[in-house]
Amino acid sequence: MTQPNGLRAIPTEDRAWLIAALQDALAGGAPVFPLAPDTSPEAVLALQHTPLPEGTALVVRTSGSSGIPKAVALSAAALRASANATHEAFGGPGQWLVPLPSNLISGIQPLIRSAIAEQEPVFVDGTFDPARLLAAAELMTAERRYVSLVPVQLSRLLDHAAADPEAAAILQRFDAVLVGGQAITVALRQRCHELGVALKRSYGMTETAGGCVYDGVEIGDTLVRIRAGEVQLAGSALALGYVGDPELTADRFITETDSAGTETRWYRTGDAGELLGGMLTVTGRIDRVLISGGINVSLDEVERVVREQPGWASAVALAASHPEWGERVTLVLETSDQAQIDAGADAAPASFERVREEVRARLGVAALPEWVTETPEIPRLAGGKPDLIALGEWLGRLRDSFRETRRAPKHAAPDAGADVTDAVGTADTADAVEAADAIEATDVVGVPGHTGDQAHRAAGEEQA
Repeated sequence: MTQPNGLRAIPTEDRAWLIAALQDALAGGAPVFPLAPDTSPEAVLALQHTPLPEGTALVVRTSGSSGIPKAVALSAAALRASANATHEAFGGPGQWLVPLPSNLISGIQPLIRSAIAEQEPVFVDGTFDPARLLAAAELMTAERRYVSLVPVQLSRLLDHAAADPEAAAILQRFDAVLVGGQAITVALRQRCHELGVALKRSYGMTETAGGCVYDGVEIGDTLVRIRAGEVQLAGSALALGYVGDPELTADRFITETDSAGTETRWYRTGDAGELLGGMLTVTGRIDRVLISGGINVSLDEVERVVREQPGWASAVALAASHPEWGERVTLVLETSDQAQIDAGADAAPASFERVREEVRARLGVAALPEWVTETPEIPRLAGGKPDLIALGEWLGRLRDSFRETRRAPKHAAPDAGADVTDAVGTADTADAVEAADAIEATDVVGVPGHTGDQAHRAAGEEQA
């Protein structure tokens, strides 16, 4: 085993120690590794005995919903560049409310920004609750106030604020409500506008030290380009690379020299996107594409259309094998009471047939969802995004369970803990078996070990 690298593993619950250590690391002290409660001692020890890139100030573990665990090394210069760019974009430094986990870059960056601005952050304790967050917000004292959220948190805050004028006033007091982690629907943006909430949409990731594009526009010295449909980013906030993985670092971080001899280092995000009028639109993941009848279908585009329908905001699109078309879309829908509230299901949820009609009209026949599977709760990562790995494994178990019904009477209820619905309604057991046969965990697009793309970061792992 190599010699210790001086990496300080600090539990995120020990906020005073973590903040002091981050301040020290920014000033050139030993690097910091914010320790999530579920991090194994073996993983910590391995990181502490792996050589770090020169200049490392912070190490953040990231995997996302379609990747394997990676440790990203960030320099003090990158962290400062990111924080200063945010301050400039927002019109100056301010006080941050911190409801996100401090082992994620989305929870760490508010601490970095606070340290640079010499402001005391305010933390939101416990599991997310709108009333708890708003109560913590009332403890803030600075003139300028900021908060970083993921979309599901924002949605629940807006629900709370819509029913409580005092809650709305607290939310309106923020100079910026920074939201990232996954796509933000047009409906959610409209609700913010109607309530007077200062929404800022953020795009970025751990490898860019946090958000580097706000509302489609680069901040700081960030550069954006599209190559072969992939979003690529450059600028002072780029990470040094992946700890202990030089091959992955070389694959994702590339250096190019222009005709004038100027070198530029680019990060290959794995996200699909386009630049329209100089503004970036991220359309999904390059690796979240299936081929149905010879036609490429973006699962992220399908999700975007489906989630706009009443009662379907929790839907996740995955790929399932199909005997005729090769692959077809299958949807997983969360049916918990809170999920239905978030989805606006109180206003007549759209039928599966109606959802299919909308997908057909906007994306074509190849993108039509073939099945929908319901579950009480979709597994999620700490940042709020669906855990595609867990969903793939769950669908595999569901497939196996339905296959067992071959021995049962035609209308026997399958013991799967979920319903499989076809285009016209709830399928009987024979139809369910046919559907389940097509749901193969090994065919889930974007899941490591299933597509060969284990290195890719899941879309919007951080963004804030």
